[in-house]
Amino acid sequence: MPPLSVTQRAARAFVPVRAAIYAGRIPGAVLGLLGRDGRAVIAGGVAQKVPLARPMTEGTWFDLASLTKVLFTTPRILALAEAGHIDLDGPLTQLLPDLRQYDPAAWERRVSFRQCLGHLTAFPAVVPIYTYGRDPELLRAWVLQHEWIAGPPVYSDINFILLGLALERFFGMPIRTMAAGTGFSWAADPAVSAATEDCTWRGRVLSGEVHDDNTSALQGAGHAGLFGTADGLLDHAEGLLSGSGASGFVIRHIRAPLSDSRTHGWQRAHSGWSGGDAAPAETIGHTGFTGTGLWLDFAAGRAWCLLTNRIHPTRHFDSGIAELRRAVGDAVCAEA
Repeated sequence: MPPLSVTQRAARAFVPVRAAIYAGRIPGAVLGLLGRDGRAVIAGGVAQKVPLARPMTEGTWFDLASLTKVLFTTPRILALAEAGHIDLDGPLTQLLPDLRQYDPAAWERRVSFRQCLGHLTAFPAVVPIYTYGRDPELLRAWVLQHEWIAGPPVYSDINFILLGLALERFFGMPIRTMAAGTGFSWAADPAVSAATEDCTWRGRVLSGEVHDDNTSALQGAGHAGLFGTADGLLDHAEGLLSGSGASGFVIRHIRAPLSDSRTHGWQRAHSGWSGGDAAPAETIGHTGFTGTGLWLDFAAGRAWCLLTNRIHPTRHFDSGIAELRRAVGDAVCAEA
């Protein structure tokens, strides 16, 4: 029996996506699949439900949320290490000397770049920084001087907010003025974007502007804020799979395990993860809160993205996104 084509695999993987749309669990989605025999992109559902309805298209722009961590922040931190500007195992104070500057013995001053990339620090998962004001520079100072309560290592936005601040210090400019990368941007045309939440504190349905509360208040951060399309993600993935889109140093590190579940920035395949049980051991991936995700299977030379607007018009709803991601991954990777 001949192997499935990329088009056939994409059609098979879109079956559970279509079922989720018809069941009302997600408004819409775009699935992109890249293989050695080409690529396929499939769209379904709507990009926006309220206050007006717009169809989802293959070229719809999405708020990529935490994919920013691996598409933007991680490769730039690794590039600084490759160039000798930082030591990955050295403390963040190499670029943020004022981190907890009033307490030289503070544990935060010993946290390394590598620990942040692998989510191996004692920082909490997330803190509502946006509730402390709207002045982005004041909020940056608050992040740097806040006495963080140490806990067990968890997946933490704080790790990448700090890495983003380190990039800002090195380059001498806010993240939102840095080049977002080919195929990506820091905002998008609302008319061609997937809407996210009807935001309670901004008082509007968000489309084309960042959903993440802390990124909005900071006016750019290292953990969220990037926008892109399925084709943009597949182009990026193709560069990583072929070795043409990043240096060997960067690619080795994003594949190198730091724990049972993580590499530098990315998740690695493990039991129960977002990429599904059929994904080969060398697969890496990452997800975004808005309902996005990207996975790279180096063994098969394959990548896929699932982009949904699962938090539109509210995050306070069980969309079943975790199960959907796994079902799509299994459909993409299964050989039978």
